Amino acid sequence: MSSLLSRFLAAGAFALAGIGVCATASAATEQHPKAEEVLKAKSKAKPKAKAKKGAKAAAAGAAAAAVAAAPAANPQDVDEPDITDTVVTEYACELGNKITIYTNAQDDGHIALRWKKRLHRLNRVGTTTGALRFENPHWGLIWIGIPAKGILLDSKLNRQLANECKNAEQSAPVTAGLPAEKKS
Repeated sequence: MSSLLSRFLAAGAFALAGIGVCATASAATEQHPKAEEVLKAKSKAKPKAKAKKGAKAAAAGAAAAAVAAAPAANPQDVDEPDITDTVVTEYACELGNKITIYTNAQDDGHIALRWKKRLHRLNRVGTTTGALRFENPHWGLIWIGIPAKGILLDSKLNRQLANECKNAEQSAPVTAGLPAEKKS
């Protein structure tokens, strides 16, 4: 029964992750107000004489237009967060991965997550299932926490970074208490 429940919860977590990836991809199609100006300026520029240099310039121009078209990142999402006065929770994941989550009792809308020697600030996103979902749109990280485990996703590369992440409480074996024998 618990195996079936954990499979349903895992399937729900993957469905939520897929919805979040689709939502961030559709939100990324908005253009920055100055993107049109940059694209017009690039189209008016004279083409290069050599094809090889022209291809490099076109690639550089496309990269510059993509940077200009991307929405400006929130500085709090880019910089490492302050983790003073936080509660630390260590997670051990499959394949030997480790994740550390720092939570603050005064701010339940954000967490700090340490992944691969870098600290990221993630913003809470509401869910209908009750799962804890935190995202950082700049780095593309998504943390989904359910009672049985946690999972870390990369929305930019559309892949899992860490799965089966469990803290000490979740890793403890579940034992059912036997009913006490009745004395007659």
